[in-house]
Amino acid sequence: MILTARKFALFIFIIGIVCFLSSCTGEKFLFFNSVKVKNYPLDTPFVYNNKINIDGKVDKDEKIRLQENLLNYWSDSLFARRLQKLGVFYTLKNPPVFDTATLSTTRRFMNSFLFSQGYFNTALKDTFYIDTFRKGNQPAQYRTTVIMNVSPGKRTIIDSVSYDLQDSILKRVAKNNAKASAITPGKTPYSKEVLAAELDRLVALYRARGYFFLHRDNLATVVDTTNTALLKLTLDPFEQAELIEHAAQKRNNNPTASVAIMQRRFADTTIPINDTLFLQKFRVGNIYYYPETHITEFPDSILNNIEQFKRWSNRGYTVYYKQGLFRPKLFRHFNYLRSGNIYNDDFFYKTVNTYGQIGAWKQVDTRTIMHGDSIDIHYFLYPDRKQNITYNLEASRNTGDVLSSSNFFGLALNITYLNRNVWRQAVQSTTSFTNGVEFSFNQTQTKSLLQAFQISLGQTYSLPRAFIPFKITHPGRIDFGRTIISANASYSDRQDFFRIRSFVADYGYNWKIKNKIWQVRFPNIELYSLDTLPSLVQAFKDNPFLRNSFNTGYIISAQGNLTITYKGNHGITNYASFSAEESGLPGLKSSKIYQYIKGVVEYRKSIPLKKTTLALRALAGVGYNYNSSGRFGVTLPFFKQFVAGGPNSMRAWSLRQLGLGSSLLSDTASTFRDRYGDMQLEGNIEYRYQLMHFTSVNINSALFVDAGNIWNIRKDPNNPNGEFNINRLGQDIAIGVGTGLRLDFNYFLIRIDMGIKLKDPARLENNGWLNIKNFTWRNHEFEDAGRLPRNNYAVQLGIGLPF
Repeated sequence: MILTARKFALFIFIIGIVCFLSSCTGEKFLFFNSVKVKNYPLDTPFVYNNKINIDGKVDKDEKIRLQENLLNYWSDSLFARRLQKLGVFYTLKNPPVFDTATLSTTRRFMNSFLFSQGYFNTALKDTFYIDTFRKGNQPAQYRTTVIMNVSPGKRTIIDSVSYDLQDSILKRVAKNNAKASAITPGKTPYSKEVLAAELDRLVALYRARGYFFLHRDNLATVVDTTNTALLKLTLDPFEQAELIEHAAQKRNNNPTASVAIMQRRFADTTIPINDTLFLQKFRVGNIYYYPETHITEFPDSILNNIEQFKRWSNRGYTVYYKQGLFRPKLFRHFNYLRSGNIYNDDFFYKTVNTYGQIGAWKQVDTRTIMHGDSIDIHYFLYPDRKQNITYNLEASRNTGDVLSSSNFFGLALNITYLNRNVWRQAVQSTTSFTNGVEFSFNQTQTKSLLQAFQISLGQTYSLPRAFIPFKITHPGRIDFGRTIISANASYSDRQDFFRIRSFVADYGYNWKIKNKIWQVRFPNIELYSLDTLPSLVQAFKDNPFLRNSFNTGYIISAQGNLTITYKGNHGITNYASFSAEESGLPGLKSSKIYQYIKGVVEYRKSIPLKKTTLALRALAGVGYNYNSSGRFGVTLPFFKQFVAGGPNSMRAWSLRQLGLGSSLLSDTASTFRDRYGDMQLEGNIEYRYQLMHFTSVNINSALFVDAGNIWNIRKDPNNPNGEFNINRLGQDIAIGVGTGLRLDFNYFLIRIDMGIKLKDPARLENNGWLNIKNFTWRNHEFEDAGRLPRNNYAVQLGIGLPF
């Protein structure tokens, strides 16, 4: 078994390294990038490779961007499309015959793209060379490499933006919101994408202010690269020549352009000449709901046969229904538009998205009809299946837990009942039932076949409104909110060890404002009752630390979480999370209630590169037990403490097998080697890249570095070096490196990672650093004392990405 695990770990590591090298080397090393040509033209040159060289003073990032984009502008008959296999090999099928006549087409395509990016003075020069390649008795291959040398020149900068709109209101709105523009005069490079984004921003501003019929076709951008100095009147020919020379020099060295946003009234030739509908402001008219629309019904046919429905009206909105599946009054709560108010396009789409997120409807369609100076809005809601039951049978093999090392076989049945429309209020109800058992087939270590029994029943209600006990200043800014009420009761019986009963309930709400998601849980109540049986009493005597895992205090806490996601330049995504919990609450004093505070901060960053991604994560968490009774010790309850190791943390260590600090207590223990701490610091770097695509599965890989550890806050004389000390931070930090394989099925991802302990605080030799020259898969430092062996590596199986 050990030999098999070592071979498998070595296989994963070697595959990851080789594939990483193949993803980085490009075509410099044929060993990693051999190209196999199939069905090539005989006795004639064919396109084997395409290269783009960017000349001139262009910064590195811009050069890479241009090269990647210009690859898409080769003429189809002049481009060699290669298929990557296993991340190492490339196949070129049916390469096109090389024809110099297609070079002019490619130059025209590339020049158009460069012009759209603000490169108005470009020079393109093509060249090629032909290599003759022979392999055995096969016909000779005349491989042609086509090279396009591009001198883009200086990129044009937008030096000014003006809003030359004939309508005074549109002009005033544009000027008052100019600071929100992505164009910074004198800094922003010219491109068609930048101008298109500016037009989209203006259209969104206008449509949020009632201009329902105003679209992008009604606006236009006029770009002027003329040097205004040339318009200066002069009769001196020498001065005129000097002005022309100066303008030409400026155009080459620092080209600039002025942009004017203008009003284009007649983008559609079918519109009458006197039509100015897009300049008219509209109000919200009547609002109509059709909450029982069948998937086979069409909105237009429903509007033509409205007499078949029952009708309910109140305060500017009307509900048409047949069966009365939903209470009519609930629809007003989810509509951000109000009859009589100025039409707002943002509120319109926010309403549509809200109905799509509630869960009672699987599809939302709309129709808008103009009546005078108002817009009537019709919402067609297609109900999802009201209720369903799912069954899930799980089997597991447990080779040991904190109490014993026996081999158990477990079976668990999970039944979940979902009702999407409780009380006709679009409230979702989830009822879950779990029943599990564990058997032991080793009668020499256990006395009976049945070793464990567990049963639990849970109930959750999700209300599609956030019933928040405090006032929100601007409720219209909330995108969507929910109230969650849940309760769960469970009973577990481990033969001869314990019987434990628990009840957990909480009331919470979450809401979203733009890119921020808020979550609050108050109160969160957790009650436990434990019957200690003889075998557990003996286990406490053998290992006193087990008592921390079986404290049965109560928890009455408040929890809060804020998640922020935002995008940066070049497709970079950022994620930040802040969470806090406080148990005991001021005024609640009981010897059975845990009293502690806990906070966690996490930051993630994803940087897309050329066909690869660099992912970063940093995490810091700390908790403090301020209970003065001493009944529960001086640490957090173990189920609230931090752990390290496993598929989503320090991957070179198994789950809960790292820490505390540089303490050797758990590593030298003969039993119960799990570790829990009151503080955690961790940082991760992962370089992700694709290996191959097989049918509908993407096979990817990654190289990663994990660094971190867990500690206690207070010093424990029985566990030296287990508490956090800033002076010992360098010694306590653990570092793991590794690689892995990821099977991406689009709807879920299976991940196998293999990590090596580069620096282990529990390793005595070499200050904890791995001795690469004398590398061994196992650490034998404590085996002479009869302790359990330790690995210098770990293989992790995970679902989804680690972060």
